[in-house]
Amino acid sequence: MAPRIHPFDSVKDYEIKLASKLIKDSYPADANCHFVQIERTDPPKKDMIKYLDAERQGLPLPNIPRVLYAYYWTNTLEFNKALVNVTVGHIITKVQLPKGVCGPLLPEDMEDWEEHCNNHPAVKAEIEKLQLPPGYQVRNDPWIYATDDPNEKRPLVQFFMYVLAGNGHSESNHYSLPLKFSPVFECFTKKFIRIDYLPGGYDEKITPTGPWQEVPAVEYHPDLNGENVMREVKPLLVNQPEGPSYTVQGSKIKWQGWEFRVSSSAREGFAIYDAWFKGRQVFYRVSLSEMTVPYGDPRAPYHRKQAFDLGDCGFGACGNSLSLGCDCLGTITYLDGMGIHANGDPFVVPNTICLHEQDNGLLYKHVNYRNGNAVLARKREFVVQTIATVANYEYIINFKFVTDGSLDIETRATGILSTMPIDENVKVPWGTIVGPNVMAAYHQHILSFRIDPAVDGHKNTVVYDDTLKLPRNKLNPYGIGFVTDRHFVEKAGSIDQSPFTNRTVKILNENVINPVSKGPVGYKVSLPAAQMILADDDSFNVKRAKFATEQMWVTKYRDHELFAAGEFTNQSQTDEGLGVWGSNGDLVRNEDLVVWATLGFTHIPRVEDFPVMPVETHTIHLAPFNFFDKNPALDLPQANNNFNKSVNHPIGSDAEPPCCSSKI
Repeated sequence: MAPRIHPFDSVKDYEIKLASKLIKDSYPADANCHFVQIERTDPPKKDMIKYLDAERQGLPLPNIPRVLYAYYWTNTLEFNKALVNVTVGHIITKVQLPKGVCGPLLPEDMEDWEEHCNNHPAVKAEIEKLQLPPGYQVRNDPWIYATDDPNEKRPLVQFFMYVLAGNGHSESNHYSLPLKFSPVFECFTKKFIRIDYLPGGYDEKITPTGPWQEVPAVEYHPDLNGENVMREVKPLLVNQPEGPSYTVQGSKIKWQGWEFRVSSSAREGFAIYDAWFKGRQVFYRVSLSEMTVPYGDPRAPYHRKQAFDLGDCGFGACGNSLSLGCDCLGTITYLDGMGIHANGDPFVVPNTICLHEQDNGLLYKHVNYRNGNAVLARKREFVVQTIATVANYEYIINFKFVTDGSLDIETRATGILSTMPIDENVKVPWGTIVGPNVMAAYHQHILSFRIDPAVDGHKNTVVYDDTLKLPRNKLNPYGIGFVTDRHFVEKAGSIDQSPFTNRTVKILNENVINPVSKGPVGYKVSLPAAQMILADDDSFNVKRAKFATEQMWVTKYRDHELFAAGEFTNQSQTDEGLGVWGSNGDLVRNEDLVVWATLGFTHIPRVEDFPVMPVETHTIHLAPFNFFDKNPALDLPQANNNFNKSVNHPIGSDAEPPCCSSKI
């Protein structure tokens, strides 16, 4: 008998096959169904709460049907969405979406269009004008078209063009040799629309394509980068001779008091479900919800450079296959993702999520100065990691579960800067020259993480506490006192940043009182104060990404309200997500609510970010706040070298143990 599929388990290949077949069979053969995303939907939460309660109590489990959504095109330019119950093999609904609604673009379509663009007569004519040296070629990057015209309803894709150096190496860095023309095509029909010409100076002035001025490429690949003498780096091995401290059963992870499920997602990369620590519920669901990347170069057509990497493409759809000893170190467990072809056939993306433990220094330590005795435990983390390559950029998403009940959500950005041509001896105030005739524009990465809390239950409250000076009075005659000032979030909306009052956000359960603190139990949400989106309020950049205007949002829970900028972002004109849900007046105190944390970093490129960028790291920290009656990590074994097996590396080359006498 096949094992029962858990409602939170990742989508299966046979489920995708069934859904796509049912949809195709429901149309005439000439409808030419062209799929761009098929994925599992979350079951209704009210049903899942009953299911999870029965599961924990060992009771009979209610039947929760597996429902998939599918985005697909018919008759070339009709965009549709269907919901399919794959448990019983039934299409629940299918609807043709309004003209102008565009879904995510399929990676294999982008590859096809890339080849089509370079072989189109209008583009080949421009390439001929370059008079490239022998062996040199032109490569392009398809880019999401974004929005600048409310009347534009066609699904479009723009291409940024580059020279591929004539060294014969497939990994030569074309991003260091950008060109000054950008073809625009209609998606799916592949109809040529126009060529936009790109400015190379301070203003929007453009020049016709002429012979290319040869400059050296700035290379990153070890075969090409000119670094002929490599540093000596000796092995640093992560070894677990007795195996890992975690178990994996299907999607269920158990580790050091933590229990949760991990499910891959074509859009989000992965989601964490039903997280408990030491027998107490903490989160119902946590995931990356959306990311927008608006660029700051005001010159046309760069004003349209605004990607929504999850909604436009999908983190899972662009997920890497991770490699042992490279992306993750130590004893690793991998989970696969699932992709689709345009005909609806699934394929496995192997090893797209890695699970492993790692050491991160000390968790706590105290030395009794009277006798020198120390108590100390090391901070061990359980990491759930995925990496997505979205054209030029890589994003590394790490969820780090910690032995003290905290969860760190870490984003690392790396990859290659999206570049523009720049004329000789020209500097612009919205970008950095990173190589000969190549500029990287200032831009922002603004990520929304969706935190569906269940702090000792599903009725939670959000507060924010400011730390303020106590007025100088009889109680505070020396003027040194300070207190916290608590504010309750009563209605859906946003919370302003206030770093100079040490503003902290907490998710509380007002129905459960901590016996020690005498106040409600909770979790604290900490993230660094950050600049939010810089575009004008009436710009398309902001209209499409209201979530990017505030660092923290609170909304009432509703099924399927998962994506911060709305379900469809490709060429969207308004935000159908937090821009709506965060202003609808819902009461959220002591309710089933959702917290949305916005992680923003404004990227002013530096020369050292090119030709490949060292990671930039940003973290959201979720930690118990008066949730336990003491430090929950006191049950960790004390650190000692019999366990950790570190070795002493002596000073000098004589390998003698160090002594207290100086040899100077």
